[in-house]
Amino acid sequence: MALREPEPHADVLTRVQDNIERVIQGKDTVVRLLLLCLVAEGHLLIEDVPGVGKTSLAKALAASIDCTFGRVQFTPDLLPSDVVGVNVWSRSEGRFEFRPGPIFAGIVLGDEINRASPKTQSALLEAMGERQVTVDGVTYPMAPPFMVIATQNPIEHEGTYPLPESQLDRFLMRLSVGYPSREAEVEVLHAHGDRDPLADLAAVANTEDIATLAAAARGVHVAPPLREYLVDLADASRRHPQLALGMSPRASLGLQRVARARAAAAGREFVVPDDLKALAHPVLDHRLLLTPEAQIQGYRSADAVDDLLRTVPLPTRRG
Repeated sequence: MALREPEPHADVLTRVQDNIERVIQGKDTVVRLLLLCLVAEGHLLIEDVPGVGKTSLAKALAASIDCTFGRVQFTPDLLPSDVVGVNVWSRSEGRFEFRPGPIFAGIVLGDEINRASPKTQSALLEAMGERQVTVDGVTYPMAPPFMVIATQNPIEHEGTYPLPESQLDRFLMRLSVGYPSREAEVEVLHAHGDRDPLADLAAVANTEDIATLAAAARGVHVAPPLREYLVDLADASRRHPQLALGMSPRASLGLQRVARARAAAAGREFVVPDDLKALAHPVLDHRLLLTPEAQIQGYRSADAVDDLLRTVPLPTRRG
């Protein structure tokens, strides 16, 4: 029996994207960035108002890649054990048994993460960073793929605990879904009118496909001049007069990782400058902290990223 030829990476992602867009209409850029974040083995923060499809987006992704799905609805009284799991005494076995929490899933939706206490937020973010949790001295690893899609409402602040910059930095990207266009909203009313599209959504890929894509992304070449360009961006951000906090080394690594994923998805074995420029905003906007004066002037972190892309020269030679 002949071995099946490996499917081009672009075809896999396009098939998954098309499947998700049966549920989320008119948001092709958001869906594409979501998939690049997954391939780059990162986590995603979606900051948007209720009702724009954040939950459906996460569920559609899990269904499309035949992956387990977990959901955590964050509230002020939620405990860390409600997220990661707890040891429970088993009378039949005569010992404690670990009951994993909802975080032990391939795709985890952390809804309204800013409503959880800092202690509970930290439990989730530790699992995100280390891809494992420790309960009563025993470590439990997360099976790949493992991606947290956390959401927060940027308008409601009462009863919330804003994520500090050190924790925001753990999210590879921050996105906003936004309201659909008029045409897309008409299509939503038609598609969702009498049935739930998620109920009919079948898997079009599997976790092995995603693992193959992630491995390919890790092997993409980044030329030395592009690495120097990343360092120049970081250095310029740290000296920017309207930024109190610039790019961390984790931010530079994150931008490099997702640029590799974009190159692999395009069928390239090397990163080009356009990969870095196209992904700068979703990767960097949430990591930059403005000075109080800049905030008063209405300056935004996105404006700072635009400044950096405009003023830091691109490499002119190839490595």
